[in-house]
Amino acid sequence: MTTVSAERLAQVFVEVADTMIDEFDLIDFLHMLTDRTSTLVDAAAVGLLLADQRGQLEFLAASDENTKLLELFQVQNSEGPCLDAFRTGTPVVNADLAEAAGRWPRFAPRATAAGFRSVHAFPLRLRSQVIGALNVFGSQPGPSLDDADVPIVQALADIAAIGLLQERAIRRGELLTEQLQGALNSRIVIEQAKGVIAQARGVSVDEAFTLIRDYSRAGNHRISNVARAILTDPAQLSELVNP
Repeated sequence: MTTVSAERLAQVFVEVADTMIDEFDLIDFLHMLTDRTSTLVDAAAVGLLLADQRGQLEFLAASDENTKLLELFQVQNSEGPCLDAFRTGTPVVNADLAEAAGRWPRFAPRATAAGFRSVHAFPLRLRSQVIGALNVFGSQPGPSLDDADVPIVQALADIAAIGLLQERAIRRGELLTEQLQGALNSRIVIEQAKGVIAQARGVSVDEAFTLIRDYSRAGNHRISNVARAILTDPAQLSELVNP
């Protein structure tokens, strides 16, 4: 169980709001959301799925690499808490994975094997429109979210939905589905660049992504642009590619 301080909560909401500017980086925004949600409620891990132009959930961000694999497994098997939250538009709260095999026969054993004991899922929604879901994993048995924390995490998910819908679809006059597809395409490039950096620097893929993101922020570049440069012309980024 967690207790979120008012000061920390205010900091997170301000940081989320600050990303909703003219040139905000969608991939960085989603990763920031998973990171901050994880630290805010002391979660073991957090993952985020968004719907593509067909209404199918796709992995977009996670607080670590292991969670990414679990989220991909959830999507590939069309089963799990994020799917439930997305389909119903209501959160899944404090689900005990040890007792969830009947509900999610493939996902629950996989999540337990990954070291998780509880899971929550919150729809990214604006009124009746649901565009994705946020997964929050706990490593301890029993309820890992306090009753007061549930509306806080849902509020973060709702803010993310509002930011995506308004900033990219409404204010700029772009179709949300096209923007999400662009993000999915960028993720593929970023995954490839993470592998290049991980191999070149002898670090994990999580550490490789941190290096790419830090470099992008320091130079005020989009993560996707830096990732493409790593793949197409690594000599330009020798300080990042070479140890």
